[in-house]
Amino acid sequence: MSSPARIALVIALAIVPAGTVAAQAKGAKDYPTVDRVEFVLECMQKNGGKQEFLYKCSCVIDDIAEKLAYEDFVEAATAARFQSLGGERGGVFRDPPKTREMAQRYVKLQGEAMKRCDVPR
Repeated sequence: MSSPARIALVIALAIVPAGTVAAQAKGAKDYPTVDRVEFVLECMQKNGGKQEFLYKCSCVIDDIAEKLAYEDFVEAATAARFQSLGGERGGVFRDPPKTREMAQRYVKLQGEAMKRCDVPR
């Protein structure tokens, strides 16, 4: 990864929730509660804020946590989220093959989890 790409990734990772350090201390697959809650709330919001999605969206993050260590989740979810970012800044998340593969893997895992947990895309 080039130096500008590495710097942009570090900056992007700096904006992820503060639970990263706590998760590393607890164990790789143990996601911080605040990050799980944020994931579930965002998922619920995307589905009209319906209460039924509380359990379905919780199922999705639990499924992802079974397959990805927290640190990998943070990197992959960040890469996937910023894939559509325009310009040079977005290129950091679109262009490097490793970052692109990481984002694609996350999107696939998330899609499979959503299907298993009955959450529409």
